[in-house]
Amino acid sequence: MSLLKLYRLATIAATPFASTLLNWRAKLGKEDPERLAERMGESNRSRPRGRLVWLHGASLGESLSLLPLIDRFIQRGLEVLVTSGTVSSARVLSARLPAGAFHQYAPLDAPKFIDRFLDHWRPDIAVFAESELWPNIVTAVRARGAPLVLANARISRKSAERWRAIPGAAKSIFGAVDLCLAQDSDNAARFLALGARCVRIAGNLKFDVPPPPADSAKLAAFNGAIGARPAWAAVSTHPGEEDIVLDAHVEMAAQTPTLLTIIAPRHQDRGVEIVEAARARGLSAALRSQESEPRRDVSVYVVDSVGELGLIFRSVGVVLMGKSLLPGGGQNPIEPAKLGCAILHGPNVENFTEVYGELATAKAAARVTDAASLARAAHYLLAEPSRMRKMGRAAAETVEKLGGASRGIMTAVEPYLAQMAVAQQ
Repeated sequence: MSLLKLYRLATIAATPFASTLLNWRAKLGKEDPERLAERMGESNRSRPRGRLVWLHGASLGESLSLLPLIDRFIQRGLEVLVTSGTVSSARVLSARLPAGAFHQYAPLDAPKFIDRFLDHWRPDIAVFAESELWPNIVTAVRARGAPLVLANARISRKSAERWRAIPGAAKSIFGAVDLCLAQDSDNAARFLALGARCVRIAGNLKFDVPPPPADSAKLAAFNGAIGARPAWAAVSTHPGEEDIVLDAHVEMAAQTPTLLTIIAPRHQDRGVEIVEAARARGLSAALRSQESEPRRDVSVYVVDSVGELGLIFRSVGVVLMGKSLLPGGGQNPIEPAKLGCAILHGPNVENFTEVYGELATAKAAARVTDAASLARAAHYLLAEPSRMRKMGRAAAETVEKLGGASRGIMTAVEPYLAQMAVAQQ
């Protein structure tokens, strides 16, 4: 029996326990308790009339990368269903989706839930971001005849190697994709090796995503609270990195006592532990959920809220991107770059090699390795505002130059849209 058949049987056998699993995850804050039914393929929203595009991104980053496509599909007169699997993505998308698009949680990859989902929504075309291909979902979409497109497609070397260890399953899954639109030549080669049939290079959609918004009143209050204090931010940090950031703050504060360090962890529920780590170093620290603005006596301000990176990037000139000081692959620097921030990052950015390489070439980003080098780089930029602004301008110009993927992707899917229009006549 093939691995995919075994997987299908296993998911069928596990289906009766889905409700228990989802309730447990909800208690951990990993599911929305009010919308658990959506994870089992149900919906209290009616399917809109007309042609419907289903776009899916696994979590926040992948979902946001689809925004430029969402706008273009709506302009073509299509209804747009957007799915994702994380609570944070749902919260951010609810604020950023344009009229004509709506969000649902993606169903778990069990045949019963997927059939229920597809029976209700009946998508005319499915567009998935990056490499989010679940076996049962792929099989069900193909069985219903809807074209399946992989947009902004990327797959790491490690993931590709794992798939190559099961070549039969890889060919069945990746070969079921009608059109694979890869970010670059390296990713295109990996998808071809895994069995994808039609692969093209379309660029990185994330360069086309508009910068994150910020409420004007909140921005004014935030900037007013910071005032003339030198301030910088470490965003999307992961466990272990905050210790490096806090040690850098201590070193910098010896020269700049009024320094404000803003930390926005990748997982907001870690805010309390970061505040405790700061206080253990004798630093005055506060949570945004408890202190609406950073007080004058607060030196470390932890943003434990969702959807406020746009506010941070508009309030500081220097940003350290997390998941890079320790092994992890890095976080996407495009959003702060678009808003003119000078970018700092650690040595581990293999997930975004292209963009960090372009930023480095333009002298819009600097590499640091530890607390000492981070302190030196951040202190230098804060002490030399003209240099900081020059880096920020170079960052914005670099990511602007690399845009255009959404236009190319729409051109590539045009034949499928034309077929949809003919079928509806």
